[in-house]
Amino acid sequence: MKDVTVSDSILYIGVDDKDLDLFESQYVIPNGVSYNSYVILDEKIAVMDTVDARKRDEWLENLEKALGGRDVDYLVVSHMEPDHAANIKVLAEKYPGMKIVGNAKTFPMLGQFFDLDLAGRSVTVKEGDTLGLGSHELAFFMAPMVHWPEVMVAYEKSEKILFSADGFGKFGALDAEEDWACEARRYYFNIVGKYGVQVQSLLKKAATLDIAMICPLHGPILKEDLGYYIGKYQTWSSYEPEDQGIFIAYASIHGNTKQAALKLKEILEAKGAPKVSIADLSRDDMAEAVEDAFRYDRLVLAAATYDGGVFPCMEDFLHHLKAKNFQKRTVALIENGSWAPVAAKAMRAILEPMKEVSICDTAVTIRSAVKPQDVAAMEKLADELLAC
Repeated sequence: MKDVTVSDSILYIGVDDKDLDLFESQYVIPNGVSYNSYVILDEKIAVMDTVDARKRDEWLENLEKALGGRDVDYLVVSHMEPDHAANIKVLAEKYPGMKIVGNAKTFPMLGQFFDLDLAGRSVTVKEGDTLGLGSHELAFFMAPMVHWPEVMVAYEKSEKILFSADGFGKFGALDAEEDWACEARRYYFNIVGKYGVQVQSLLKKAATLDIAMICPLHGPILKEDLGYYIGKYQTWSSYEPEDQGIFIAYASIHGNTKQAALKLKEILEAKGAPKVSIADLSRDDMAEAVEDAFRYDRLVLAAATYDGGVFPCMEDFLHHLKAKNFQKRTVALIENGSWAPVAAKAMRAILEPMKEVSICDTAVTIRSAVKPQDVAAMEKLADELLAC
């Protein structure tokens, strides 16, 4: 497991989940996921969020070990999603003197999940409010729609620690040996991606703080080179391309559209394209395809016509992009159809309302198998893409 030391008085009590197959019942997590939770030990003790119900017993064991026989004074609820809030009622019943700290949007939502009497037990905070624990003091900043309406973050002043809720999180258990950016990017665009404006607002608040460490609710604690992580979030939340390159996403029924996509990749690489990535939308991870669409500055969509429209996995992909606020990209279209090709028209109809999406002029229509004239059209399309 990666280093989960926060400080002598702030302890990590989270858990890894390596048995879950799909995060939020839709995202493949081959290396699992961590549910992070922390406890601040001072004159008053504060627990920073709970964990998923799947890991309740392990988390309670970690908490009891950290407490060393003391009681919990406060539970700070930064986010009500069940992977972080499932054990609120369990903790409230275990420590009847504990108060729950949230904001005006937290408590109505808490009542939707739990039958819990909060009389005399709720502490409602608003923007800039503080909670003193002794030598530690938490300041609260609202982060609505990052990525639920009740989300807030907390800044511990004495140790300069930002408890960032789902911000700066990633897929993968804490012992996963993998690049942070790859799984953090897939996590960000598929879960938070729609809310770039709101993330930008939170980043402006964070810029006013002297942050020495970031403690997210998923993934590793960030202690060094924080400018790198914050810079990634600045790029992602502003919808600017992260890398120059071309992502080809194809939807092929019998393999002919696949051959067209592979041929275009070959042409682009021969012409000196800096980076060309490709994905089979019928088989590859949809969340990773969404990630790559946002990562690169150019996107090629190659799809077969199907039932008078576009092959379903391409339509699904485009609706994912629309839902996540896809914008500021150049897109090229390749369609295939044996008797009435209309895939490009269907894809264009979904793309055109998107903000600052430029569709290439060059049209490539394949009728069944790829022929020499189709290769010539793809050569022209490649030139247009590389000139962007």
